[in-house]
Amino acid sequence: MAKRINKHPFWIGLQSYSIITFALFVNALAWTAFLLPSEIVGGGVTGASALLYYATGIPVAITFFLVNLVLIMFGVRSLGFGFGIKTIYSAGVLSLFFAILQPLITEPIVDDRFMSAIIGGIMGGASVGLVFTQGGSTGGTDIIAMIINKYRNISHGRIILYFDLVIISSSYFLFQSLEVMVYGYVTMAVASYSIDMLLMGHRRSVQLFIFSPKYEEIAEHIANDIGRGVTLLNGQGWYSKEKSAVLMVVVRRHETSVVFRSIKEIDPEAFISVANVMGVYGKGFDPIKY
Repeated sequence: MAKRINKHPFWIGLQSYSIITFALFVNALAWTAFLLPSEIVGGGVTGASALLYYATGIPVAITFFLVNLVLIMFGVRSLGFGFGIKTIYSAGVLSLFFAILQPLITEPIVDDRFMSAIIGGIMGGASVGLVFTQGGSTGGTDIIAMIINKYRNISHGRIILYFDLVIISSSYFLFQSLEVMVYGYVTMAVASYSIDMLLMGHRRSVQLFIFSPKYEEIAEHIANDIGRGVTLLNGQGWYSKEKSAVLMVVVRRHETSVVFRSIKEIDPEAFISVANVMGVYGKGFDPIKY
């Protein structure tokens, strides 16, 4: 009964939006508690909104929300209505968190400016990556990155980095300080790395070679119950000279525990080889891009 409830679209959607909401709170906290009070300009629309806040005093929440309304229209057209719903939700909730937290936090939590840049970059990048894993976006340059990534095999972090260079570099004209610009670059680099690491961990796949006399039963279970393809390879033991069958399976890293548990139930004496793979493209994995 529990498995059926977890598979219901309502519970899947609730879990996804709960993760997105948590990630948005972390992102807002990164800016309001570490970056904004320390006058560190990060990247994206939030960074541009921060520049406008430093120059005019207009709250980040207002600028962030208005700019995203325009970008969301392009995202819906290219990525679909489902993307638009989650992105509109993210832009609205993140703007709300900015509006609540920015007036409450007026001093940086960490006195050291460099540590504020590092912590803010890690929290901001990880939260954006977490939203990406749920098929959403925090808006701004994230939308542009997802559109490009749909057609080209370029990492989100690299795309965002290119756009952020322009935004952070422009902070020099406001503060007339290379130090402020350098701290912005530090935040940008840490955030981009955090995004890539989180997304790589979410998409990482492994290749398994399974040696067992009960290969037919194992293959049936993996194909029918787990839903992954299985390739049967003909082999021969060098020492015993006996013919043997080898199963080759490619699964997401988070699925390996299910596969191992199934194999152990069928044949506890099975021999399994596991190797990380750089990328897997095709049905059930990432789409082939050119």
